[in-house]
Amino acid sequence: MKITSSHDWRAGLAFDSPVLAADVLPGEPTRCAGCPADAAKHPRTELWAVKKRHPNDPAGLVRLYCAAHVPRVERAPAVAPRSPARSRRASAPRREPARRAPAAPERPKALCPDCFVEVPSSGVCGMCGQKVG
Repeated sequence: MKITSSHDWRAGLAFDSPVLAADVLPGEPTRCAGCPADAAKHPRTELWAVKKRHPNDPAGLVRLYCAAHVPRVERAPAVAPRSPARSRRASAPRREPARRAPAAPERPKALCPDCFVEVPSSGVCGMCGQKVG
């Protein structure tokens, strides 16, 4: 089964970027996700819509926040340009780790000549009871 997302209003929102709720989701006054449950409803012109990532929904989850509870958006730090020495190191071929040889060669498994099953270290076949080797 392949999970695909259908086009809905959340597709136009960027993740973790507050947008005025009245612009993307007009409607009646509603509560802020950060306020207590018994708090008064806010008009959509005073609420911010924030799209968060969700592990089970690729479209994400949108919550509405008042100005007091809008989550901070932390911007990723600007990436410094690479120095020539770093780029040479990054392009150098990587060595594979040395493979270890087995500590001791495995001894051949004993098989019962009648049942053709592996015999335990006791030397007695578990199927027929014949002593092997």
